[in-house]
Amino acid sequence: MPLTDLPLTELRGLRPEVSEPADFDGFWRDTLAGSRALATAATLSPAATPIDALIVEDLTFSGFGGERIRGWVTRPRRAERLPVVIEYLGYGGGRGIPGERLHWAAAGYVHVLMDTRGQGAGWGTGGATPDPHGSDGAAPGFMTRGILHPDDYYYRRVFTDAVLLVDAVQDIPFADPARIAVTGGSQGGGISLAAAALHPGVVAVMPDVPFLCDFRRSVALTPGDPFGEIARYLSVHRDRGDQAFRTLSYFDGVNFARRIARSALFSVALMDDVVLPSSVFAAYNHLLTEDAAIEVYEFNGHEGGGFAHWLRQTAWLAERL
Repeated sequence: MPLTDLPLTELRGLRPEVSEPADFDGFWRDTLAGSRALATAATLSPAATPIDALIVEDLTFSGFGGERIRGWVTRPRRAERLPVVIEYLGYGGGRGIPGERLHWAAAGYVHVLMDTRGQGAGWGTGGATPDPHGSDGAAPGFMTRGILHPDDYYYRRVFTDAVLLVDAVQDIPFADPARIAVTGGSQGGGISLAAAALHPGVVAVMPDVPFLCDFRRSVALTPGDPFGEIARYLSVHRDRGDQAFRTLSYFDGVNFARRIARSALFSVALMDDVVLPSSVFAAYNHLLTEDAAIEVYEFNGHEGGGFAHWLRQTAWLAERL
């Protein structure tokens, strides 16, 4: 597989001008306040699993509009407040079967895995959270659902779910509210950027080959889906480009990165044809924090660093939490 983007020397200095709406902060402040006003307490119940070396629990919490979102909480059997890693999932995946993701809990963390509303049928072993909202005509997938207005866009609901999950975790008695990190690969990386920018309780963010950054460049240059969904939509609706990209500017990872002042560890793969390396560096190079690092996987595609990168994350996070 060939390199898919600019040379690394150019990527390291790349700081594109990405459109940012004047009411970006107000939009998110009002969105979160509206959903927080409708929130009810999270619930935890034992998960049906043969695993007994760790505690695995079924989580339900209030997300966008007070709607109930599902997840898994996996943790060590220790009677103390522990640091937390919240993980968001890649495009099309769901929370799956309890016990599938044990490595963070085995490393001593409370691991909280958020189901992504409406997804869970693209790969893995399924999801359990519906997205009870309709949309105007959209291309197959999630990228163009509600794309004509930021109030209606699919990721408004997902990002709100992600932020309100941090609220819920802060109230869990075995979780240390002062030691919460967020992470995720691809779509999960993009969601983690939004959560870190919008919730002051996040102290570290680890976006792994993060998706949903620099929409304008990504839609124009990425050869396939999911960004291709937007290109197909605009190839039919030829007069809606400006309107669509205005909506997307409220959800661009670059605009969230501009607001992140906490510790950050990114990863990028230079042969990635799903998430262009330039879109990852566009976000990384706009971070406010001085405590930032990016792992570059020169000869990998969208799989990035795999488990080797998780080992890098554990070492990095142990120094901060």
